[in-house]
Amino acid sequence: MKMVVGLGNPGRGYEATPHNIGFEVVDALARADGVKFRKSWRFPLESAAIRVGGDEVLLVKPHTFMNRSGDAVAPFLRKKGAGPESMLVVVDDVELPLGSLRLRARGSAGTHNGLKSLIERLGTMDFPRLRVGVGPAPPGRDLAAFVLGKFPADRQDDADRAVRRAAEAVVAWVRDGVEKTMNQFNR
Repeated sequence: MKMVVGLGNPGRGYEATPHNIGFEVVDALARADGVKFRKSWRFPLESAAIRVGGDEVLLVKPHTFMNRSGDAVAPFLRKKGAGPESMLVVVDDVELPLGSLRLRARGSAGTHNGLKSLIERLGTMDFPRLRVGVGPAPPGRDLAAFVLGKFPADRQDDADRAVRRAAEAVVAWVRDGVEKTMNQFNR
């Protein structure tokens, strides 16, 4: 089984913000497969199962807020009997231009607190992550205000395209693995 974890913050106030692009990607995958997320009673998250080819893929949205994502994901992954290498984390990256994708098989968290939480709780950096570019932040704008604010109207179409392309990359990761998907989507 493979798992795709979209990172974001729960609640209507955070919808359509750069920091929630991970949620938007897994939402797009669920919509495309005609499934709805269900809240877990045991873990602070929502999940939905889709099929990619012959593979079942579990989509996950932690409800612990971004900075504590590992608190939901690590115990859920253990319960499912899956290792971190079977999980792809989809996350925003303000350092990448809007729409750019960077898939990596492993790596540090950089400045991303959601990835820091996952690495801390999982005890490893060895899990794939797909960084979706949401930047750059406008000069002089507070970074937290930028990632937690709505996309400006003139950037919304680009953000929507980024979500679609990231969803395509997730499907390619399930089907073809990290290396081939990196060669196809990283730019």
